[in-house]
Amino acid sequence: MKTLQQVLSHKTHQGIISIAPNRPVYDALVILAEYQIGALAVIKDGELVGIFSERDYAREIILKGRSSKTTQISEVMTEKVITGKPAELVESAMSTMLDKRIRHLPVVDNGKMLGMLSIGDILKETISYQQELIKQLESYIHS
Repeated sequence: MKTLQQVLSHKTHQGIISIAPNRPVYDALVILAEYQIGALAVIKDGELVGIFSERDYAREIILKGRSSKTTQISEVMTEKVITGKPAELVESAMSTMLDKRIRHLPVVDNGKMLGMLSIGDILKETISYQQELIKQLESYIHS
């Protein structure tokens, strides 16, 4: 099974898509729509300080009747960010994401964010791994 670093290296978009905590939520929504993603890293002075997701928007803006043009990211972001390490295996990351009920996992090494993986990225890699394992087992059985 691959490491999180290996999965990151095969993603179509290699850069970190982020927003500053002092930006309005509206700006984050524009970025989410532009890149067709569900979450953004919130970066301040080069450090990961939070994550802003569609879930945060639904719960903190829509349901509370707040304005996305006047509310800052820092007011609604998730501050306690669960992260993965580059050497961590996909299987471990999937367990963490399921246990913690999160859909996005920033990968961090020595305080530096390397990228973000979604539950879709993790699931895609898991399916690929299992398909390869099935092929190997079928080959072994037929030989």
